[in-house]
Amino acid sequence: MSIEDYALELGVDTKTVISKLKELGFKYNNDDDILDDEAIIMLDNELTGEKENNLTEELASKFELEDRAEEAALAYNIELDEEVKVKEKIKKKDSNKQSNDDLSQKKKNIYKNKSKLQSNKEEVESNVVLYKEGMSVSDLATAIGVSASDVVKKLIGMGLMISSSQAISFDDASIVVLEYNKELVKEETTDITNFEEYVINDKEEDLLPRPAVVTIMGHVDHGKTTLLDYIRNSHVAQGEAGGITQAIGAYQVERNGKKITFIDTPGHAAFTEMRARGASVTDIVIIIVAADDGVMPQTREAIDHAKAAGVPIIVAINKIDKPHTNIDKIMSDMSELNLIPEEWGGDTIFVRMSAQTGEGVDELLDNINALSELLNLKANPNRYASGSVIEARLDKNIGPVVTLLIQNGTLRLGDPIVVGTSYGKVRTLKDDTGREIVSAEPSKPVEVTGLEDVPVAGDKFMAFEGEKEARGVAIKRKEHEKSKKFARKALSLDELFDQIKEGRKEINVVLKTDVKGSEEAVKNALLKIHVDGVKINVIRSGVGTITESDVVLANASNAIIIGFNVSPSKSTKETAKGYGVEIRLYNIIYKLVEEIEAAMKGMLDPEYEEVVIGEAEVRQLFHFSKVGNIAGSHVTNGVVKVGCPCRVIRDGIVIATSKIATLQREKDQAHEVKAGYDCGMTIESFPDIKERDIIEAFENREVKRS
Repeated sequence: MSIEDYALELGVDTKTVISKLKELGFKYNNDDDILDDEAIIMLDNELTGEKENNLTEELASKFELEDRAEEAALAYNIELDEEVKVKEKIKKKDSNKQSNDDLSQKKKNIYKNKSKLQSNKEEVESNVVLYKEGMSVSDLATAIGVSASDVVKKLIGMGLMISSSQAISFDDASIVVLEYNKELVKEETTDITNFEEYVINDKEEDLLPRPAVVTIMGHVDHGKTTLLDYIRNSHVAQGEAGGITQAIGAYQVERNGKKITFIDTPGHAAFTEMRARGASVTDIVIIIVAADDGVMPQTREAIDHAKAAGVPIIVAINKIDKPHTNIDKIMSDMSELNLIPEEWGGDTIFVRMSAQTGEGVDELLDNINALSELLNLKANPNRYASGSVIEARLDKNIGPVVTLLIQNGTLRLGDPIVVGTSYGKVRTLKDDTGREIVSAEPSKPVEVTGLEDVPVAGDKFMAFEGEKEARGVAIKRKEHEKSKKFARKALSLDELFDQIKEGRKEINVVLKTDVKGSEEAVKNALLKIHVDGVKINVIRSGVGTITESDVVLANASNAIIIGFNVSPSKSTKETAKGYGVEIRLYNIIYKLVEEIEAAMKGMLDPEYEEVVIGEAEVRQLFHFSKVGNIAGSHVTNGVVKVGCPCRVIRDGIVIATSKIATLQREKDQAHEVKAGYDCGMTIESFPDIKERDIIEAFENREVKRS
């Protein structure tokens, strides 16, 4: 906003704002100058606090609140309840003053004295020169720190006639840099914009111990969320439909002075990819198994993901307070999966517990702390932060709100940050309890605002020293993402099999879900479907209800719209009907996957409807010993065909259902006879036909599913 807008909002003079900005070290002179985030936060801290202090002091001295409240109120025509509010405000301000002042002071210090952290780019030693592919002589001279003419002279002395603008080979450049007592090294091809593959190498002396990141996995309803509820003394599960965790959350707790970060992954079998992502950012996996239920399919999947991540596993046998438990059976089943209990001579920690009563939970936390010590978990808090997105949502008042897990470095208020393909500056920073903080170190889950778009859960993020660098990285990542997308035409679900047989290799889908976690889970489930080399191409996915914009896109791309836990409005449905766009709605992911897969294999059960195609009236009977009764009939409506199913109706009652065996026109056999013509016919397996019977021919026609 501009200085004028800010002053108007706060109710102060623009000169006051400009004066305060200059005190704080900012260079703003005009009312229409646009304030950046840093300036706004600093002004909020300064002017809001001053305004409240001035108001409090003025009212306190004017009304003499402590001794003559009622008299003062009457004298100044102020309502008593308003005065009480002022009193309460003063008391509240006194009680909270210290903590608020501390946070404000920290914010000011962050912005005024922001220290430079280690860059995430690989640092190059002073005697090392990086060689880039296609490097010119002039570029080499700049890298060495000498003039291009000096390098050209060196090359001439080597018998090489190369001008300053020409490219120089790595071998020739190596000889040149040796003349300057330097070493030539080829630049690594790893690009910092590729967060997924970029490796940050920290020096051993920079590394400090960090809390363990723990993921809880297991079968649905085996007690994952209940365990976290007990640890955090909260009730996450109560607000979730069906008792199934539908989104990932991250929480930090403390045990014996040591912090532990928990990531709660969904337990539904269809959320395999979300669970796998949880394992990819974790140090320790807890496989939770219900003592009364035993090892289930999703338990086995969770173990597979934990093993693939190469992280140690702790098995928590939950619900030991329930009757009919068989712990030995569970331990035996786990042993078959190569998770052998320590008490049986193996190396896997098994803990018996009850998330409901809390029995054994402290033992579980102690084992996590002991294991994290053995793992010697470390990170470098002195560099710019990097990590992963745990969850993301769009708040209509403050914009994108993102939960991040910091895996390395320190994230600070005001840091430029790239999350996925989105750029922003950290405008607010909150811990998992909702408390405002100014910085967060490794293994800390935080909630941030300030991004331009809502990223995808599982996206990588990285903080940078400058806005220009961060914005450039975000632009490159967007371009790379755009180049990976390639949409092709697709038809409705029921026609997919025919298209596949014709050589179709890609099916377009527009996907809309209720939350980001569901979006990624459904998207990944769809992308994993492969039928004879055919795959799903999600051309758009997002959070929120299906809109007319989605319908227009689906029409242009000849795509199917899939909605998960959303319902389109009446107008959207009408628009889709007008365009002929198919909308499929689901609330259970495995049913969605099964139906799409079945359609791609051409296995959708066809729907049929009965259609009457013709009627004939029996007017005369002819009997032949070899054939039986032949019904001399007149076709009154439509057409009758040989082999067509038919009903024999007598006095309005259906007395037989069979099919037309033969048809004859005059002396010739006929395949069909139309309305207005006479014919002879026989009915299969029904010789008892009589005059005035009605023969009703019908067909079962396949209709398009809706």
